[in-house]
Amino acid sequence: MNKDIFEGNWKQLKGKVQEQWGKLTNDDLDVIAGKRDQIAGKIQERYGITKEEAEKQISNWESNHKH
Repeated sequence: MNKDIFEGNWKQLKGKVQEQWGKLTNDDLDVIAGKRDQIAGKIQERYGITKEEAEKQISNWESNHKH
């Protein structure tokens, strides 16, 4: 899933993102606004993981949510 698709579907994906990463707050989701790099940063921050691990989690999640 490329960045444009992520941003374009943000309203539909936002709830699924919060289901996957429950530590993300509504404020986090507003800041993210579908920007993939913001998602990685917030996951890294909230979960105390590396950027690489956050990217890996996002990639795995995207693979499972392709249409």
